[in-house]
Amino acid sequence: MLLLTRKLGENIRIGDDVKITIVEVKGNHVKLGIDAPPSVKVHREEIYERIQQENRRAALEAGGNANGPARPAGSAPGTPGAVPTKPSGNGGPGSDASGNKD
Repeated sequence: MLLLTRKLGENIRIGDDVKITIVEVKGNHVKLGIDAPPSVKVHREEIYERIQQENRRAALEAGGNANGPARPAGSAPGTPGAVPTKPSGNGGPGSDASGNKD
């Protein structure tokens, strides 16, 4: 694991397309701004785990292997896709990087 120290307003780059900015620091909470293309899926860990859990459940219901790769929920068979989300547009507290609150 790479550990980095950044100050308020400073950035971290991941590849050419992802920029993470330190937006706010309050006590032991850090607010990050993530600028990434739509093709890069960004989720809080707990949301990512729920998506994985739902994909495993859907695979079991479809008679698939729950341990193997599952087709993302909401995508057509044989096509890659993301789990549909409800845009809230505000990106406020509790939102993942795409502005979705879950």
